[in-house]
Amino acid sequence: MTLIALNKPFGTMSQFSPHPSRPTLAHCVDVPNVYPAGRLDADSEGLLLLTDEGALQARIADPRHKLPKRYLAQVENIPDEAALARLRGGLDLGDFRTLPATARLIDEPGFLWPRTPPVRFRAAIPTQWLEIGIREGKNRQVRRMTAAIGHPTLRLIRIGIGQLDLRELGLAPGQYCEVPSAAIGLQDPAPARPAPPRVRPAGRGRA
Repeated sequence: MTLIALNKPFGTMSQFSPHPSRPTLAHCVDVPNVYPAGRLDADSEGLLLLTDEGALQARIADPRHKLPKRYLAQVENIPDEAALARLRGGLDLGDFRTLPATARLIDEPGFLWPRTPPVRFRAAIPTQWLEIGIREGKNRQVRRMTAAIGHPTLRLIRIGIGQLDLRELGLAPGQYCEVPSAAIGLQDPAPARPAPPRVRPAGRGRA
């Protein structure tokens, strides 16, 4: 069984099949027969897990397992405590109501890489970074949540899935490493001796 942690770059599709206008996972990962366990939108960045084990893929991606996912979101303007309380209490997004989330204001993270293209700067509109934790992982959920409280997301980076943290993995955009499934807080269905982490430089995957 193989489990890969990838720092998915901005603009990359969460698929291996060719896309007419955007790069895909094949540009970053050259491990055969692995598929994403869950997704990240093309305009979102950060931690994406891939595996060749279907049962593990389902356990990671299925919201019923409530595996926590942590994000850094740069939003328009500065949310007040009332707005943060709405995120924490759960939001009605029309087609579903979110579970209670964690949400707090943070300083701009010092470890982040520059985004290409950069977020458009507007002098009249300040921005603020949030750290948000959710368990569902519905389609564009974090973006919809911040929009619902009046603070649209400008940049979104997933930094954690379960117990895995992108900051501790030290992966630049496009880099990946192999990790044991126990590292995310789920036990291997058939425990095996974990392979040592392996990092591949960005841009050396399949074209």
